[in-house]
Amino acid sequence: MKILKFFLIIIIVFYFTPSNANDYELENKITKNLRCLVCQGQSVYDSDSEFAISLKLVVSNKIKEGLSEDQIYNFLIEKYGDWILYDPQFNKYTYLLWFLPLLIFLFGGTIIFKKLIRLK
Repeated sequence: MKILKFFLIIIIVFYFTPSNANDYELENKITKNLRCLVCQGQSVYDSDSEFAISLKLVVSNKIKEGLSEDQIYNFLIEKYGDWILYDPQFNKYTYLLWFLPLLIFLFGGTIIFKKLIRLK
């Protein structure tokens, strides 16, 4: 009986290693940032469609192969395009997407500042 408990403890210790936990967290992080192409408005993490299930398996396999987060994103972007990411990467095609909120904020701030100066 003691031997059985000993083997059970060893199996549990080796099964729940920190690397498995880190891989699981990385997989969740990546799938939460991927858009399900079948479901509208859902991430792959939240979706139960066949596409989402297969993409979860692809991400899991890529992590097991040793690819980094950026390498997995690049692989998926090559296959499905930039639209698959909820948080698109900064490149020459997304400059406007990243800078437009800042430009609107500065433009609105300038208008408000000019109006406040005229009131004084």
